[in-house]
Amino acid sequence: MNAPSSSPLQATVRWLLSHTAFPASRLEPRAEALLCLAALANAENEIENQRFLIQSRDYAKDAALRAHMERRKLAHYKSDNGQKV
Repeated sequence: MNAPSSSPLQATVRWLLSHTAFPASRLEPRAEALLCLAALANAENEIENQRFLIQSRDYAKDAALRAHMERRKLAHYKSDNGQKV
């Protein structure tokens, strides 16, 4: 609906121009408001999706998970006490 360089308002007006002969004929005020809200919500979702494209490594979390896995391995180790010296 909108190009990357245009704002949500510009994209909405462009859509209204091509589909409803805006401004000569207009939609009902509630329909125009709903259309503007949908454009803003779409723009917010696009911004939110772009924000999480780059994820940095959390080395402390990785080390904690490795240590936790090692502790679990040791906790499940079964010793054989049947052969005492």
